[in-house]
Amino acid sequence: MAKLYFRYGAMNAGKSTVLLQVAHNYKEKNMKCPIIKPKIDTKGDNKVVSRIGISSPVDLLLDSNESLFSDSNLKVLKDSICILVDEAQFLSKNQVDELWTITKYFDIPIICYGLRTDFKSNFFTGSKRLMEVADELEELVTICSCGKKSRFNARIVNNNYITDGESIAIDDNDSIRYEPLCGNCYLQKVLKKF
Repeated sequence: MAKLYFRYGAMNAGKSTVLLQVAHNYKEKNMKCPIIKPKIDTKGDNKVVSRIGISSPVDLLLDSNESLFSDSNLKVLKDSICILVDEAQFLSKNQVDELWTITKYFDIPIICYGLRTDFKSNFFTGSKRLMEVADELEELVTICSCGKKSRFNARIVNNNYITDGESIAIDDNDSIRYEPLCGNCYLQKVLKKF
């Protein structure tokens, strides 16, 4: 029976890069491996874009309330060898449940890539549900500027660390950027605890 995988990590952990490599491996062998991305992720428009400069068009841009079981979406997904999902943190609970169902009913493995938590260290809806139902979890690791393992995402607006605001703000403009931090640096730089 196929599995639902969740490969998560902080910003700059290489999630999209790994997804693009997996997609390339399947497509090079002429195997059907569609890529899904939530439409809310406007960075790259209809492409998965890696910070190291590689990209690929997506096969399905998913609206926030859109079902994967619509006729048009099933047509894209059916008979796939594998399905890849980028920015999975932006999925709804129902969409994650549908992905899990697809792995079982159609016996198609699905690999989701995304952030575990937002800049306030709270679960995103999609990530929370993936942590609850995914058959396998894998943390992709990146490092903090101090050299330790990063597990937190800091939001920087106009060069200032912030602790409030909407959970979702895409870093596709000059005023917003994100930085992966270890726990100690998150406490010092963002929460100003010591």
